[in-house]
Amino acid sequence: MQIKDNFWKNKKVLITGHTGFKGSWLCLWLNSLGADITGYALEPPTDPSLYKLCKINELVNSVISDIRDLSVLQSAIQSSEPEIIIHMAAQPLVRESYLNPTETYMTNVMGTVNLLNSIRNCNSVRVIINVTTDKCYDNKEWFWGYRENEPLGGYDPYSSSKACSEIVTSAFRNSFFNIKNYDTHRVAVASARAGNVIGGGDWADDRLIPDCIRSILDNKEIHIRNPNATRPWQHVLDPLSGYMTLAEKLYNYGPEYSEAWNFGPNDDDARSVEWVVKNLCSKWGNKASYVIDNGTHPHEANYLKLDISKAKSRLSWAPTWDINTAIEKTIEWSKAYFKNEDLRECCLKQINEFTV
Repeated sequence: MQIKDNFWKNKKVLITGHTGFKGSWLCLWLNSLGADITGYALEPPTDPSLYKLCKINELVNSVISDIRDLSVLQSAIQSSEPEIIIHMAAQPLVRESYLNPTETYMTNVMGTVNLLNSIRNCNSVRVIINVTTDKCYDNKEWFWGYRENEPLGGYDPYSSSKACSEIVTSAFRNSFFNIKNYDTHRVAVASARAGNVIGGGDWADDRLIPDCIRSILDNKEIHIRNPNATRPWQHVLDPLSGYMTLAEKLYNYGPEYSEAWNFGPNDDDARSVEWVVKNLCSKWGNKASYVIDNGTHPHEANYLKLDISKAKSRLSWAPTWDINTAIEKTIEWSKAYFKNEDLRECCLKQINEFTV
């Protein structure tokens, strides 16, 4: 995937959720391309965190605050004067949403409202991308990928909150940033729906790969809850390259791309949980192993897949690393962490390998 260095050089970018896993990788990548980055987020959600391990606070102007705090958010946007906003601040976990549904909806829905409303009077903004999820679709458990025009839904609070966030984005686009009036407001608004991302530096609880890595590093057997659940797995750099490609299109051709976009793997990389864990153990070596946890767990979808035809056709975007490479790169990063290597350099090395 070729990302144009000269496009991002000196661009003012606001990333919400920059202290999280995906946000940290995006900060590293955009900084390496010369972007002027402001981050807005809570403190890193995990310890350890990619944000702290890579000292990303040295690379960005960091505002530590809640996306639900409208006054602080508005002040951060007005003072940083961003041209491009990539909104990733969220409560991102399905199981957590069962425990704290109110906080999930407030963060994922009202956080989006706050952000979109804040840019209505900010003349610098040209592009906003709301990053949601593949789980925003009304999942019918069918065996083909969901297209961007499929009905939205969500069984659990997390999934439905992200569907709500998509509806909010569409409503603001229609009401305040309508493509028919683009020459007046000059703001292009899109949403991005990505699959299950993996990669080095994800320490979130109740996520498959982080749970696996923790167990392996602690010399414990891996426990998997839903071995047959199939997901569109992809390395974190793949959807990030999609967001960056989309941002450039929106900046240059706003109305033509102001809509929803899927960023997922090729069909062959939609694999079961057990397949992923088995391959992770095999590639890691050192007798890494797993067992199936047959206990009672909250509902999660069994089958989920994205149709990425539109992004391939209209953005000329396609996934770069298949699931095997994604697992290998995740293991490479995790072993570098175990050996106390320079993790910022490890990330930049993988970004360079990805873009070659």
